[in-house]
Amino acid sequence: MRLGGFIILLFVFYCITAGLLLIFAPWGPLWQRILVLVPDVTNPFFTHPTARAAVSGFGLVHLVWALNDLESLFVLANPYGTDDVS
Repeated sequence: MRLGGFIILLFVFYCITAGLLLIFAPWGPLWQRILVLVPDVTNPFFTHPTARAAVSGFGLVHLVWALNDLESLFVLANPYGTDDVS
């Protein structure tokens, strides 16, 4: 695998981990601990279910992006689309 493929693989790993974190974190106890660091004025905004869903949606975008780049990695590994090894 060349350097370009390795960088794509690292980016796919980042997108998957960030996507899963952004999907599940707003609905768990970690979210409340993070909100302690946020000013009290914005606290009602971040505890609203719509804001939590928006963060989860952004995580879903990361997962779709990872799948797209993973597909491009497979195309990069087999540019002609043939499975023939001969």
